[in-house]
Parts: sequence; C-alpha cells; structure tokens
Amino acid sequence: MTKVHEFDPQLLSEVAALPALPGVYRYFDAEGGVLYVGKARNLKKRVTSYFQKNHGGTRIGHMVTKIVRMETTVVRSEAEALLLENNLIKTLNPKYNILFRDDKSYPYLKVTAARAVEEGGAASAAAFPRIAYYRGAVEKKHHYFGPYPSAWAVKDTILLLQKVFRLRTCEDTVFNNRTRPCLLYQIKRCSAPCVGQVSPEQYALDTANAERFLQGQTQEILIDLEQKMLAHADKLEFEQAAELRNQIAALSRILHQQSMEIGGDKDVDILAVKVQGGKACVNLAMVRGGRHLGDRPYFPTHVEHAADVAALDAALDASADQPREKSLAALILEAFIAQHYIDVPVPPTLVCSEPVDKDLIDALAEQAGSRVTAIYQPHEQRRIWLEMAQKNAGLQLARLLAEQGSQQARTRALAEALELPLDNLDALRIECFDISHTAGESTQASCVVFAEHKMQNSQYRRYNIEGITPGDDYAAMRQVLERRYTKLAEAARNGEARLPDLVLVDGGKGQVSMAKAVFEELGLDLGLIAGVEKGEGRKVGLEELVFADGREKVYLGRDSAALMLIAQIRDEAHRFAITGMRAKRAKVRVGGSKLEELAGIGPKRRASLLQRFGGIRGIASASVEDIARVDGISKELAEDIYRALH
Repeated sequence: MTKVHEFDPQLLSEVAALPALPGVYRYFDAEGGVLYVGKARNLKKRVTSYFQKNHGGTRIGHMVTKIVRMETTVVRSEAEALLLENNLIKTLNPKYNILFRDDKSYPYLKVTAARAVEEGGAASAAAFPRIAYYRGAVEKKHHYFGPYPSAWAVKDTILLLQKVFRLRTCEDTVFNNRTRPCLLYQIKRCSAPCVGQVSPEQYALDTANAERFLQGQTQEILIDLEQKMLAHADKLEFEQAAELRNQIAALSRILHQQSMEIGGDKDVDILAVKVQGGKACVNLAMVRGGRHLGDRPYFPTHVEHAADVAALDAALDASADQPREKSLAALILEAFIAQHYIDVPVPPTLVCSEPVDKDLIDALAEQAGSRVTAIYQPHEQRRIWLEMAQKNAGLQLARLLAEQGSQQARTRALAEALELPLDNLDALRIECFDISHTAGESTQASCVVFAEHKMQNSQYRRYNIEGITPGDDYAAMRQVLERRYTKLAEAARNGEARLPDLVLVDGGKGQVSMAKAVFEELGLDLGLIAGVEKGEGRKVGLEELVFADGREKVYLGRDSAALMLIAQIRDEAHRFAITGMRAKRAKVRVGGSKLEELAGIGPKRRASLLQRFGGIRGIASASVEDIARVDGISKELAEDIYRALH
C-alpha cells in the first residue's frame, strides 16, 4: 500500500483559502529553492489537485513531497497569468519547468541617423548615415533592423547593401579624415561620400531605398529605379541613367539569388522542435523583409522533469468530456514561444511544427499590440521553410547528443582512472593552475574550471604574481594556491563552500611538492592534488600524473579518453595564462599610456575607445564630440582624454 505524504497543516490551510480566480503559483522546497511555477484559470482547483491526489512514485509525486511553502499571485486574466508565469520561469529557474536559457542577445543591423549640416559647411559624417553591425541597447534616433539569428546574417546583409546601394560602413573619425576614396569605392562597394563623390541628396535616396529593401519593399524599389532611369534617359543624362541601370541589375541579381518569390511574406518566424534521448531542440529560422536570414538552435533544460507536471496541468485545463493531452514536443514549443518572445519582438506570423494553444498566441498579440497568427501544417513556401527548420533541428540535436555522450564518457573515464566519486559525475569539479612569464617578466597564474562536463569560462581567474624572485615558478605556484584556497578552505569547513574534486597543476614533482606544502598548511586533503608531468622527450600523449599523497605515478595511455580530458584542461589553463601574461607584458613595455593614467579610464572604457577608434592614434585624431559618443564616456571625460593626448 502506498503511503500518503503528510503536508504541513498551515500549507494545506493556505491551499484551502485560495480564491477561484486566475493566477500564478510557485512551489518552494525546504532550502528555499523554486520547484515549479504554474498558471491557472482557477487557482483553487488547480493547486488543490496537487495535494489531494495520490501521484505515487511519478516525477509529480516526487516534486509534491518536497513542497514546504507556496506563493500565489492573482491576476486579471489568463493572458496576464501566462506572461507572468514565463517571466517568473526565466527569473527563478525552477527545477520542474521547461527552461530556455538566453545564450546571448540578438544582433541587429543599424542605420545611423543623418544629422543636418550648416549651410556652407564642409561635408561631414553627420550628413551621411552609416550601416553597421550592432548588438546592445537601442537608441531611438537611429534605425535598427532585425533581430538577426547570427552575426554572419547581419554581415551578409551589409554586404548586399554595399553591392546595391553603396552605403558607407566606416567610422565617423575615419570618414572625417579621408582625403581620397578608399578601396571600397574602387571595388564599387561605397559611393565615397567622404570625398564628395556623391551628393547628400542622392546618398539620402540610396539610404531610404536600402531601408525599404530591408523592409521587403523590393518590387517598389525596382519600379522607382526604372522610372528614374527612363527619366534621365529622356533628358539625355546617360551617365546618371547608366548608374541606375547598374543598380537595378545588381538588385535583380540579389533578388534572384535569394529566391524572393515567397508569396508576399515579409516577417515570419519558423519554429521546429525535435525530441530524442531525453533532450530537445527548438530550431528558430527567421524571415525578415522577405529574406530568409538563417536559423539558430535552442536547447531547453529540465525537459524530463517538466513533461509530467506540464501534462498534469494540461489535463486539468481540459474539460471532462474533451480531454486534451499535449505531446511533449508541443509543450516544449509552447514553452519556447512564451519565454522567447518576452524579450524579442514577435513577428505577425509564426510557422510551427506543432499545434500551439490559441490562448498563448492571443497573449502574445496582446503584449505586442498587434495581430499574431500561428500556422500549423503550412503549404507551399512556408512548408519548404518548415521542412528545412525540422531537418536542422534534427541535425543540431544529433550533434548535441554526440557531444554530450563524448564529454560524459571522458569525465567518467577520468573519474574511474583516478578513483574519484562516480555517483554524480555532473557535479565533478576540476581546477587547474598554470604559471606564465617571459624571463621572469609579467608573471601571471591562471586558474581554469571544469564542471558539468565542460569548461566553465565564467569561473576562470587570473592572478598577478608579485614579490617573488623573477622566474621562480615554484614560488609563483605557492602564491596562487594560497590566494585561491585560504578563504575557500575556511568556508568549506563551515559548510559554506565546496572544494574541487581534483586540483591539477601543470608540472611534475616540484610543483606538486609546493602544492602539497600549501594544502598541509591549510589542512586540506592531499588526495585532491595531481601534477601533469611531461613524458619522455616532452612528447604529447606521454604525460604522467604525479600525486601529492604518495600514490605511484599514473600513465593514462596515449589514446585514453581520460588523458584527452586532462590535456584539454591543461592546455586551456596554459592558453588562459599566456594571453593574460602577454597583455600585461605589453602594458609594462610601453610604460603605461597616457590613456591608462587618466582617472576614470578603466579596462572596459579603454577597450571601448580602442575598439571604436582602432588604436591610440585614432583616439588622438578624434574630436571631443566623437570621443563623447563612446558608451560610458561623458563630455567632461572626453575633454580630459583629448587634453591628455594633445
């Protein structure tokens, strides 16, 4: 007989007091972690079902036994509940919800705003808009087109605009300092407004046509260009007519190459989902302005846990005489749509590989303030797009499964070879240290982290090593280990932190002895330490592991999956250390530039300035106004920079 779980009486009284209104509920465990976020047309009916029914040993039952606290929010409509639910899912990262993580923001194509120039003044960048790749917060004064699925898609579009409309891509500082046309003018990719080869009026017309092209008004552009060409020909202005003829030919070629006969669609997102092996992939393909821009795959987490809970919610939403059980693929697709379009503008048409709940689409339309249509089982061109997206989803998921299988196999092989815990390989954590310098100059130590079967770039750390004899690698290793583990050891003893399962040092007996001394002083387990010692002749594949606790050396074998993982971690530590050392050495050798000596100029602002102007010379040639346009640079700071460089 299955034992019924006993809940806290206060929790049950809170459930009994819930109103029969639409809302969102959150379940919490004893540690305060969020278990599940859900929405309901009727909060009382939905939440009560979790605590009254016996869910047995299912995932739902396992989750319910962990619930110790609940929070609810009453809203005005189910659409509002849907939007709040997915905002909370993205914010709280619950364990039993399908979750799509934001890997990075989408890139856009930016057309800068034209600024008026005083009459009689020299031509400047202000009068000639620039097209550029852009990622970040948008400014209302400029025009942005997108989003695009990848940086490549933006750059490919910029190339098309250069071929047809010959708009400039150069920075304002470069524009204002040109005295003759650049190479782009010679290869007919720019009309050279910097040296007056095109009038502001003609350039403005080209810019307007480029924006119309991005909006999908291609046929209108062709008709306008043909009319203007004929008008010039009637006036015997054959040179201008020839220019327009060439532009029409270039645009026609691009339209042919892009297969633009798409039945009138301009802005469409195509969404295909594939589920296999406990994993899923949603492939998003984008059509903007009538052009297919490419696609991007998304891989949700918590798929297996979320499936049963979401299926229960769907069953509760269905009427008794019309049960509605959604497929896992449909649940994943709806979760993606709900979470993705919180931050990204939704196009008027979504082409989907699975049927999508009408309430979800209505909520999106309400949020966007415009009509949104979801199409399942499309025809003609849309069907071709969807088939492409489905194929790509399958390929991306197969790649993910192969990579994860390989990564997990390497982690297991290393754990078995070194007799590390095998019960939770996902939690296995390895930290690796390396020292880098040039003849003792600019010594730096690196610490890289391997966890969850992959390198964790965000947890990497560099340490500037000071106060040692130049070139003393042992002293450098001692310093970095002391700095890394002194506080961590104390926190671990208090249960506030977790030590790594393995600490790798790039070196043999000498480095391991130094690590051993540090760990003995800190009272840490010597079994955590291993050194990666070069093999005979320092040949790759012959490395051996040296241990601090007295174990014999271990040779893993040239073709061992464990050695491949050790080599990957060791090489990453070396790469991370040497790049930091080179940057520090370059800074030391120039004696510190005037820019670095200025108050208010840290690494981020300095990097922004160098990226914008291409180097110190470019910054020095820029005006105060140009410098002030860089993100994070005020007018006062721009004046300080200008004075320092002049």
